Amino acid sequence: MLTSLVIDFPVLASIAITLITVACYQLAVNQQQKWQTIWLNPMLITITVLVPLLLFVDINYQEYSQATYVLNLMLEPAIVALGFPLYQQLRQIKVHWREIMSILVLGIIVVIIVSFIMAMTFIKAPEIAIALSLKSVTTPIGITLTEQLSGDSSITTFAILIAGLFGALLGPAWLRTIGVNSAKAQGLAIGSASHVIGTAVLVRVSAEHGAYSSVALILSALLTALISPWLIPLLLQLFT
Repeated sequence: MLTSLVIDFPVLASIAITLITVACYQLAVNQQQKWQTIWLNPMLITITVLVPLLLFVDINYQEYSQATYVLNLMLEPAIVALGFPLYQQLRQIKVHWREIMSILVLGIIVVIIVSFIMAMTFIKAPEIAIALSLKSVTTPIGITLTEQLSGDSSITTFAILIAGLFGALLGPAWLRTIGVNSAKAQGLAIGSASHVIGTAVLVRVSAEHGAYSSVALILSALLTALISPWLIPLLLQLFT
C-alpha cells in the first residue's frame, strides 16, 4: 500500500497535504476551545479551508485520500477510543437493551424509507436514492452497502459527512428545543443519526451522553447492514 502511495503520488506532496490538514484541524480546535462556539467545529473549519485549496491546486478526492493515507490509518484506533464511555455505562445500558434495540430498529427503517421515497420523488435517480438512504451510518459501512446495492458511493460519503456535521452542530440544541433533555435520549438520537462526528461532540458533554451515543453508533451500523439489503430492494420495486 505504501509502495503504491510513493508511485502514484509524490511523497513530499503527501507530507505537505497531511501537515496542512493536521494544522487546520488543530488550529480550529484551539479556536473552538478559546471562543466556546459550536460553529467553530474543527471538522467544518478544516473542510471549509481544504476544499477551496485542493480545487485551486487541482487535487481530486482520490489523490487527497491517497496522500493522507497515514491519517486514515489513525482513524481506526481513534474510533475505538469512543468505546470507553460505553464501557463506563455498560451496566446501565444492559438494563435497557430491549428498548434501545427497538428504538434503533424503528428509527433505521423510518430513515431509510423516508430518505429513499423523498429522493425518488424529487430526483428520480435510484442510485442517488440508495446513497441518501444510507447516510446515517459510519462512512466505511455506508460506502460498502451503497456499492453492494448499486448506489453512488461518492454521494453517500458527502451525505454521511453532512449528516454528521449538522447533527454535531445543531442536534443537541434542537433536541433541547423540542423538550428532549434526557442524556440517554440525546445520546441515542445523535449517535444513530450523526454517527462518529456527533458522538465525538457528545463525549465532551458527559460520559452518559457519550456512552449512549456510542452504543447507538455501533448498533445502528450493525442493524443498517442487516436491514438495508432487504428493505432497499423492496423500495426499488415500488418505483419500477
